[in-house]
Amino acid sequence: AGFIKSPLSQKRLTQDSVELHCEAIGSPIPEIQWWFEGNDPNETYAQLWDGARQDRVKINATYNLHSTSTIYIANLTGDDSGMYECRASNDPDRNHLSKSPKVKWIRSQANLFVIERPDIETQVATHAGKLVLTCNMSGPSSGIGGHKWVHGGKSLQTDTNSSTSTSYTIEGKMEEHSGVYECVFETNPVVKGQVNISVAPQVTAYKKSEHGNEGDTGVLICKSPSFPPVASWVWKKNGQEALVNGSGRYIIKSSGNKTELRILKLNIEEDTGDYHCNGTNAYGTNGATVNLRVRSRLAALWPFLGIVAEVLVLVTIIFIYEKRRKPDEVLD
Repeated sequence: AGFIKSPLSQKRLTQDSVELHCEAIGSPIPEIQWWFEGNDPNETYAQLWDGARQDRVKINATYNLHSTSTIYIANLTGDDSGMYECRASNDPDRNHLSKSPKVKWIRSQANLFVIERPDIETQVATHAGKLVLTCNMSGPSSGIGGHKWVHGGKSLQTDTNSSTSTSYTIEGKMEEHSGVYECVFETNPVVKGQVNISVAPQVTAYKKSEHGNEGDTGVLICKSPSFPPVASWVWKKNGQEALVNGSGRYIIKSSGNKTELRILKLNIEEDTGDYHCNGTNAYGTNGATVNLRVRSRLAALWPFLGIVAEVLVLVTIIFIYEKRRKPDEVLD
């Protein structure tokens, strides 16, 4: 057996996760095991298994053309620091309790350093119609190579300052810029903080007026792009009691930022009117109104019938005119 990929030493912060990868080749295909030795001088190597450390350890292995194994450790603590060893062997007696294997386990090691996560104090302030987001990190500034601000996976601002404080300014109202903003300190490992701009739902109707044909299914949609997402959606018709999903001909499907009301087999007399969608989160409630108009199935025929009537009237007028017109004088 021999290694074709060995695990790499890494630095991580507490509460982070880490992934170590190992691949071995041989004939027959070798088995891979993971072992760990902590930083305590009296600690010896102990084998790790899937579900160890209160189910924080996950081990995935495949044995196809060669052996591959990945160990994943979640929610890291200082006790996870130490030496991780990938062992591989294809000796038939490798796991025998009394026999010594002819071929010893080959080993590849990687160190994991788990560093205490520094505290990051965040703040949102308003000044002269602008929003100022600030992150302050507790710790030395010597290892900071710069800062970055990220929102929705998009980089907003970068710098190369070594300060333990960084800020980002947004022009506009909070309601227009709600969401999760991330301040990144370029250290090793990278330290990240979160600044949340939280507002009440900003509910809008996908269309303020919807049209449907009698007998068809009507679809009304409301959405709220603000943060945090809407916790509960409510639909009402003409200010009456809330519509219940599955009752009568109503089907309601809602997610955090969108709600959809479906009305089966539209009826002109019963379903025409104003429908109000109401969204609520921890910061308040807001709503929007959609007007639904239901048309008769014959509505599409009326323009055609009107054109036919106009043609008939025109033909009748021409016919009457021709009948009443005096005959042309015949020349001698």
